[in-house]
Amino acid sequence: MAMAERNAPAIGLFNQKSLFCLFLTTSILFILSWFFVLRSTGHSHFIDHNLLPNSKLFALIDNGNSEPQSQSFNQPSITNGPVVIEEAPQENKLVDCNPNKVPLKVFMYDLPPEFHFELLDWKAEGKTIWPDIRAKVPEYPGGLNLQHSIEYWLTLDLLSSEFSDRSGARSAIRVHNSSEADVIFVPFFSSICYNRFSRVMPHQKRSKNKLLQEKLVRFLTAQEEWKRSGGRDHIILAHHPNSLLDARMKLWPAMFILADFGRYPQNIANVEKDVIAPYKHVIRNFVNDMSDFDSRPTLLYFQGAIYRKDGGFVRQELFYLLKDEKDVHFSFGSIQKDGISIASRGMHSSKFCLNIAGDTPSSNRLFDAIASHCVPVIISDDIELPYEDVLDYSEFCIFVRTSDALKERFLINLVRSIGRDKWTRMWTRLKEVEIFFRVSVPIKGG
Repeated sequence: MAMAERNAPAIGLFNQKSLFCLFLTTSILFILSWFFVLRSTGHSHFIDHNLLPNSKLFALIDNGNSEPQSQSFNQPSITNGPVVIEEAPQENKLVDCNPNKVPLKVFMYDLPPEFHFELLDWKAEGKTIWPDIRAKVPEYPGGLNLQHSIEYWLTLDLLSSEFSDRSGARSAIRVHNSSEADVIFVPFFSSICYNRFSRVMPHQKRSKNKLLQEKLVRFLTAQEEWKRSGGRDHIILAHHPNSLLDARMKLWPAMFILADFGRYPQNIANVEKDVIAPYKHVIRNFVNDMSDFDSRPTLLYFQGAIYRKDGGFVRQELFYLLKDEKDVHFSFGSIQKDGISIASRGMHSSKFCLNIAGDTPSSNRLFDAIASHCVPVIISDDIELPYEDVLDYSEFCIFVRTSDALKERFLINLVRSIGRDKWTRMWTRLKEVEIFFRVSVPIKGG
């Protein structure tokens, strides 16, 4: 009994040491296991870089070769801070994305017309799937619908690729055997489907937009092409920020063509796998632009919706800061009546055009400014830009952090400090890069 009492403290101490060692060992193993999990899933993006869907696409663009190449460049990272564009050590000239003229081979699903041209009121005859675009191209609705029409232009481009092309401008061709293809294209006009058919009509329980998304998911996941790659080599268009709202959560392994990442969780859409495409500008091009610094009397131009939600709060703050500046045009405007013509004249006669975040980080106003050769002033901290691997936007755009733009007189003083020579260099560069943001059928060289 006495011996037991003498040994009790020792036994208690032994138990405490054992428990401490067990806790320490378990913690170390837990930390190590998370370390290896993060390494195997691509760090913070949780992506296996060896399975990136557009690795072959990047290789084609980079090398002009139809065989996949190993990637030696650093993929851009996702940040929440303002856009920082590093100047590339290259000459100030346009870069041909595909210098060896090896076209990208694209397999396009023959989806029923209800997924594409029937949404534009085109009527198929018999079992016809596609319109005869040599006879007549179905028209896309005008106005603001046009800004998200990339789905329409890319589909027409693939259809026209089957006709003879003597211009040498063809960079992608349609193939009918999916095993020969570099990528698989899904011709669903998701943006116009959202714009036109997202409301539930009196005779419906669910909108046509939702029903078509459900049909699309069922169709794609049943295809051998999808099963073969898990969808990673598929290209799906969702340029309108509210388009494909239901299906995106089920089709996320595919490459999305988007306007920005504003309404996407990072694990669904990110710069590692998806493509940012330009808006189709809605104002008219400035043809034969012979203007100069002095012939554009307006210093800074903005016309559009001023009161926005989410990231667009900055618009109303800037309105109160700039509304009394004599050479600044900052007013509410829309496409109603003569709105597009008014905006065209305003941008064509302005030195700088404001591009401010709206409900999402991007807007077509940037591309309207480029078409007008009006130097864009971009105030959108989370914006992602198309062709950033080809174009140095700092050569023809001014980037301003939101926090700086909202400081008293910061923005107006910055713009006034840019003199004739610098503005002329940027204006000249705008005219050179404008071709990157044009769309046409058939496509034109460059």
